[in-house]
Amino acid sequence: MRKVVVTEFISLDGVIEEPAWTAPYWNDDIAQFKDEEQLTSDALLLGRVTYQGFAAAWPNSTDDGASYMNNVRKYVVSKTLNAVEWNNSTLIKDNIVEEITRLKQQDGQGILVYGSSALVQTLIRHDLVDLYRLLVYPVVVGKGKLLFQEGTTATLKLLKSQSFSSGVVALVYEPERK
Repeated sequence: MRKVVVTEFISLDGVIEEPAWTAPYWNDDIAQFKDEEQLTSDALLLGRVTYQGFAAAWPNSTDDGASYMNNVRKYVVSKTLNAVEWNNSTLIKDNIVEEITRLKQQDGQGILVYGSSALVQTLIRHDLVDLYRLLVYPVVVGKGKLLFQEGTTATLKLLKSQSFSSGVVALVYEPERK
């Protein structure tokens, strides 16, 4: 059974939106933490906004990770898109929870969810997240989309923590399920 892995850049006040504020903190250790995700996953699950941003940026990129991003299987959740053109992309328009549940039941590695705040809210509401890989940045953004919206409750078990010289802390959690 595959795991859905939500991976986010997050501020101290819980904001995950428009993470340009992360750039000054990037270093080789954080890059290695992010590379580990790709080594243990063989699919991406993306919302429309994240997909469109990635599809515009990655195909012509020569950055580290471009080969992975361009070649990995991508599942795009959108009720408004009619087609997805980026290499190895499949559109999920209907029966989202059932389709993601089906993906989790297949053989394979982890399914990474980058960004995709609206999709992440759906995954959280339907208990489809198996792992949270969070990079917590030492900034307070003040406004923006939150990882856990007001009214969301969860109990998480810490699996790993790691601090980086830039002040960023990596936290890996799994939901405690009853």
